[in-house]
Amino acid sequence: MNDSFQKHSSSWVSFSYISFGAAAFMLALGLWMMPLDLWGKGYLAMGILMLVQTTVNMTKTLRDNAESEKLIRKIEDAKTEKLLVKFNHNSDD
Repeated sequence: MNDSFQKHSSSWVSFSYISFGAAAFMLALGLWMMPLDLWGKGYLAMGILMLVQTTVNMTKTLRDNAESEKLIRKIEDAKTEKLLVKFNHNSDD
């Protein structure tokens, strides 16, 4: 079982940061230009920030669950391999 992962290139990481920054800037500019009073803009800004925060939390939770499942499978595979080696050793006697 091959568990090696390819790291993202520095170009991809830079693109991701620049894209996020550009999206955040355009959203902030659009919010600032909206013909709303300060309370309406504040409410929308709070919703946007909470949406970004919960998206990050959800992504991290899904990744952590996948990593946990992978670790559990590794442990189960190691136990199975140990049992097979022990069985083969006993059957040779």
